[in-house]
Formats: sequence, C-alpha cells, structure tokens
Amino acid sequence: MKHAFASLALSALCLPALAACAATTQPPFDEDGNPRVREETAMCNADAAQDMIGERATQEVGTRLLEMTGARTLRWVPPDTVVTMDYRPDRLTVTYDGDYMIERITCG
Repeated sequence: MKHAFASLALSALCLPALAACAATTQPPFDEDGNPRVREETAMCNADAAQDMIGERATQEVGTRLLEMTGARTLRWVPPDTVVTMDYRPDRLTVTYDGDYMIERITCG
C-alpha cells in the first residue's frame, strides 16, 4: 500500500512538469503551412580565448569568455567531473582545477 501511494504521489508531482514541456513544443509547420527552419546557432571559437588559461574561474571571466568566443552558452567543468559528450557548436566548455584556475577551454 505504501509503495502504491508513493508511486501515485510521484506521478502527481511529475505531471505538471511534463505538461509544461508538451505545451511549449512548436509545431513542425508555421502558420502558412511551411516547414519551420531551425534558427542558426552561434558558433564558438575557442582559439580566441586560449590566453585565458591560467586565469581564475569567476563569473566575470565567464562573461568575458562568452564575448571572446561568440559562444551562446558556457559550461563550467569542476575537477573530477563527468560531462556529456554531446557536441554543441554554440557551447563553450571551461575546465578548472581545485584552485579554480582554468586548465582547458574548448567548444562543444
């Protein structure tokens, strides 16, 4: 009985989140019946930021890195952290050590 109640309670909590996801999905065609074209994403250029290796990882440095590289999003990677390997051309990935010093700057 406890298991069934817990399952029901969990389902009730998840439904609003799932409904919100479904409500925000765009139809594959615009109002004129034409297929929607995916918005062109910004391309990241990590070469422009390689001089920042050795700098301290801060919010201000993150903002500068985004400006320098043209990336749309920034992913900070702390020490000993596993990250997904999905490639996103608009994402800058910055790896730092235990002292918050930037060790690696890549796109993807």
